[in-house]
Amino acid sequence: MILLLAGALGLISVAFGAYSEHGLKQMVTEEEFRFLMTAVRYNQIHAVVTVAIGLGILSGIPSLQTSLIRWSGKLFILGTTLFSFSIYLSVGLDMPELVNVTPFGGTIIMLAWTLLAICGYKSVTQNHDR
Repeated sequence: MILLLAGALGLISVAFGAYSEHGLKQMVTEEEFRFLMTAVRYNQIHAVVTVAIGLGILSGIPSLQTSLIRWSGKLFILGTTLFSFSIYLSVGLDMPELVNVTPFGGTIIMLAWTLLAICGYKSVTQNHDR
């Protein structure tokens, strides 16, 4: 499921990036366009990270078969959705109040990175003990 949703996030990032550049750029302010490009960039980066997590889980590597890595993937999906989509919808629907959701997404993304770092730490310490 993580890999499926990561692929969807990647697809949406490219589609919305193209739509923003070729369809919205002339209709929004410079600041709104900058917000959109930040959302697209975060969407793309975290889609790639989530793909890597999904592939890692599928690889069968024992240190990646923990609930912690799965939670990291799920939180990347949730955080990216809240962060990027709140900006997409805020600008696209001219509803600036939707950006109030953006910091929640950013916080969840930071938590996802933290869980990923903890997984990496545990992997290194487990392999070091062997």
